[in-house]
Amino acid sequence: MSSPAFTNLPAPDEVAADPAQAAAEWLVCLSTDNIAPDERAFLKARFDAWKQADPRHAEAADRIGNFIGQVSRVRSAASSTAPAHAALNAALCNTAEKNRKRARSRRLGAALALAVALLVPAWIGLQIYSPAYLMADIRSATGQWETRTLEDGSRITLGSGGAVNLNFDGSRRTLELVRGEILVDVAHDQTRPFLVETTHGSMRALGTRFVVSRDEAFTVLTMLESKVAVQTASQLADKHSAVTEIHAGQRVRIMPNKLGRVETVDARSVSDAWKYHQLVVQDQPLPDVLDALDRHRPGYIRYDRIHIESIKVSAVLPLDDTDQALQLLTDSFPAVRVRTLTPYLVMVDVPGEDR
Repeated sequence: MSSPAFTNLPAPDEVAADPAQAAAEWLVCLSTDNIAPDERAFLKARFDAWKQADPRHAEAADRIGNFIGQVSRVRSAASSTAPAHAALNAALCNTAEKNRKRARSRRLGAALALAVALLVPAWIGLQIYSPAYLMADIRSATGQWETRTLEDGSRITLGSGGAVNLNFDGSRRTLELVRGEILVDVAHDQTRPFLVETTHGSMRALGTRFVVSRDEAFTVLTMLESKVAVQTASQLADKHSAVTEIHAGQRVRIMPNKLGRVETVDARSVSDAWKYHQLVVQDQPLPDVLDALDRHRPGYIRYDRIHIESIKVSAVLPLDDTDQALQLLTDSFPAVRVRTLTPYLVMVDVPGEDR
């Protein structure tokens, strides 16, 4: 037994390429009010089988279910979400409502608009925040900074959307940077080395103060005081003893198999940028600047890298107000167009460029 309304759901034994999307479709369809009890029981059994097919399915379903529950509780304090749920059910479950009377279509359209207004921010959050971020020991929200003093007296500050895991024991102090950027002030402990690790390599503190930023393909280390000993992931895997020391006023890109060129930076400017929540760039491609601003605002900044990468930016931009930062960019580069389609979607382009 299976209604045509639910033909888009994954099969129970199908391993989903995107477990979060599949779990969301299951949960929304199970929450609809217009299905018979026997069909709901049938779908529930299929959903349980789908969760058992892969541990990632169950994890995604639990995570999204908890998140939706939290959102629903918040929304219910302000207004009823029944129209939003009805519209979302209709959209995701692909029901036959589209052929009903025009008056009903208008009501459905209004409900769908309300669903977008209420639930799209939550859905974007599910896409942005990975399970690793959500389960991290310490994390910061988008556009926020989180400062903590650790049990050894070290002080860390996470930038926007950052996340770390801590592993301190009697022999060493290890901080895993899961996502984002972190400023570290290391407390002295002669018996336990302090390490910051990412998938790209490891950094052992030989001094006090430095910044680590993690991207998908590489990690960037910026030294503010003293020095750090760096090893790539491949060196660690091969158990090499060789290390590269990065000193105050230097920056290096760490990739799994190699280190990039060591660059000179103004440590004072970097420190001030963290203190005042600023983005300080010198002759950087516009896409890199937009990527940095994107990390500090909810939603997305979208652009075509090829058509704007020739624009070089030197500026000091406020990270606490990314709308103002975007306005400053358009003031400096009149050819650049910034369109805010919604608070969660900004498009940047250069009109007239050949496509």
